[in-house]
Amino acid sequence: MKDVIKKAEILIEALPYIQALNGKTVVIKYGGNAMISDELKHSVMEDITLLKYIGVNPVVVHGGGPDITRTLKRLNVETEFVNGLRKTDATTMEVAQMVLVGKTNKEIVSLLNHMGGKAIGICGIDDNLIECEKLTIHSDSGEEIDLGFVGKITKINPHILNVLSQGPYIPVVAPIGVDKNGQSYNINADTVAAELACALKAEKLILLTDVEGIKLSKDDPQIVNALTVDEVKKLIADNVIVDGMIPKVMGCIKALENGVKRTHIIDGRIPHCILLEMFTNQGIGTMIVKEKVRYYDKEKL
Repeated sequence: MKDVIKKAEILIEALPYIQALNGKTVVIKYGGNAMISDELKHSVMEDITLLKYIGVNPVVVHGGGPDITRTLKRLNVETEFVNGLRKTDATTMEVAQMVLVGKTNKEIVSLLNHMGGKAIGICGIDDNLIECEKLTIHSDSGEEIDLGFVGKITKINPHILNVLSQGPYIPVVAPIGVDKNGQSYNINADTVAAELACALKAEKLILLTDVEGIKLSKDDPQIVNALTVDEVKKLIADNVIVDGMIPKVMGCIKALENGVKRTHIIDGRIPHCILLEMFTNQGIGTMIVKEKVRYYDKEKL
């Protein structure tokens, strides 16, 4: 009986969050180890399907780097990365689009449908959802680095996502954009998720990662439950937040500055990580907000 009562207490703890999020849009970036383990795949899909059934409107953005790398290797095409971005020549772009749109996207859609959701897979080319141009980056010496067909987002046209997500569907977005000439570009999935959250005025942006969250120092064993934008900027300046975490937190900051209420960086290696972060008081990752405003009086931030 104690176990049954405990389950009821968990549901009651979730109630204020369910009420606050009812009818709201949540953008979820799905990637990392959560895409590799079958157990974690099913766990994430169950979480996303449950969100839809309780009145939340999830929009999923996925990566797929390992799938692309494996396919390129089978085709004897070398892979090169610069500052964490894949150099994408014409051949690599063709493979990336084929894998992301034709394989990875459809696998996620199939899993969600198997769980009872109504998922529809699209990419940034559909309805000109993601307009972009060629991304230009520079070396430390100021020299321009040619990454090939890697895109910088110039505009989001969210109409198709609004139509799908406000209806019974779960949109699943592959991070491929298109320029004014119809050329496809590969775009970082974290960046796409942040930009879509801005355009949709989402309530939440959730980034699944392969780390526990953000710590106040490199040697700190504890992750921080909640941080403000100012606190995050200080951690960057102090070299606590470094490397691959910087674009993630910068995406969170941009989303917050454009109307998103809460952003979350969570460990996708934990089963049911989305539900644990969204519907429990303690959460499991790090929430980044402009200011710490409670959903309800007793919420601990």
